[in-house]
Amino acid sequence: MHFELLDKVYYGNTLMDYMISLGIFILSLLVIFIVKNVIIRKLKLIAQKTSTSIDNLIVELIEKKIVPFLYLGTFYFSMQGLKMAPAVQKVFTVSVSLLLTILIVRAVSVLLSVILEQRWASSDKNASRRNAFRSLLTGIQIVMWAIAVVMLLDNFGVNISTLVTGLGIGGIAIAIASQAVLGDLFSYFTIIFDRPFEIGDFIIVGDRMGTVEHIGMKSTRVRSLSGEQLVFRNTDLTDSRISNYKRMENRRVVFSIGVTYDTDIALLKEIPLKIKSIIESIPLTKFDRSHFFSFGNYSLTIETVYYVASSDYNVYMNIHQDINFRIMEEFKSMGVKFALPTQTLHIVPDKSSSSLLSAS
Repeated sequence: MHFELLDKVYYGNTLMDYMISLGIFILSLLVIFIVKNVIIRKLKLIAQKTSTSIDNLIVELIEKKIVPFLYLGTFYFSMQGLKMAPAVQKVFTVSVSLLLTILIVRAVSVLLSVILEQRWASSDKNASRRNAFRSLLTGIQIVMWAIAVVMLLDNFGVNISTLVTGLGIGGIAIAIASQAVLGDLFSYFTIIFDRPFEIGDFIIVGDRMGTVEHIGMKSTRVRSLSGEQLVFRNTDLTDSRISNYKRMENRRVVFSIGVTYDTDIALLKEIPLKIKSIIESIPLTKFDRSHFFSFGNYSLTIETVYYVASSDYNVYMNIHQDINFRIMEEFKSMGVKFALPTQTLHIVPDKSSSSLLSAS
C-alpha cells in the first residue's frame, strides 16, 4: 500500500522522485551549512592571525559570493531528476543561466577589485591615481557585463552575429570620430600608471615650465613661474621629452670665478682650497672639485663644482648665495681682486715721426 502511494504520478513525476529530489536538496544544504559554519569560520580565524589582509578578503569573497553559487548549484542539481513540462524547463534553464552568469560576473569583478585595490590603489596616496584605478576597474566591469550579456543571448538562441557586426562597425566609426579624445584618454592612463610626473612636480616641456596642478583625462594643467596656467594635451606630454626636477635628488652646480692677472701665484693656488672649505662648511652640500680652469681674455678662471642635496630651487639659491657672500669675504681678506672686462692698450711710437721731431 505504501509502495503504491510512492509510485503515484503527480505532474509527470512519482512521489518517490519528489522525495529523492528533496533529499538531495536537504543533504546539499547540510553540506553547505557545514562549509559555511565550520570550514569558513576556521578560515576566518586563520586569516585573522596573518599580517596580510588579502586572505581576509578572499575568505569574505568565498562567504559572500561563492556560497550563493553553491545554493544555486544545489537547487539546480536537485531538480535534474524531475521531469518538467517544456515551458517550465525553459523558464527554469533561463533563470538558472541568468543567475549563474550574474554570480560569476560579480565574483570575478569583486576578485579583480580586491587584487587591484591591494596591488595599487590602497597603497597609493595619490588621489588622482586612485581615481584612475577605479575608472579602469569600472571600464573592465562594463566590458565583463557586456561579454556576459552576449554569451547569454547566444545561449538563449539569439543570432548575435548581426549584433556583433553592427557593434563592430559602430565602434570603428566612433573610434575614428573621437580619435583625438581617445588618444588623450589612453595617454592619461599612461601618465597615471607610468608616473613620469605627479601633481606638485616641477617639469619642463620644451620651452615651457611650471608646477603640475591637475592631471585630467583630456589635459594636464601646469602653473608657470610667471603665474599663468598652461594647458597641455595628454598626448602632447607623452610624446614629448619631459624634465622632472621634483625627482632630482641632488642638484649639480657649476660656477666660475675670474680673478685678475696680477694675482700672486701663491694666492691663486690657495683659492681652490678656500672655496672647498667654504662649501664643506655649509649644510646640504657636497663638494666635488675646484680648479684653476683657464686663462681668459681678461681673467684667470677658477671653476668649481658641488652638489646640493635638495630639489627645492629656493634651497639651492639660498646655499649658492651664502657661498658667494663667503667667497667675497675671503677674497677681501686675502687681497684677491675679481676681474672686470678690461683691455690694455700699448702705444708704440713711430720711428720716422720721432726723427722728424728731433730734426725740427
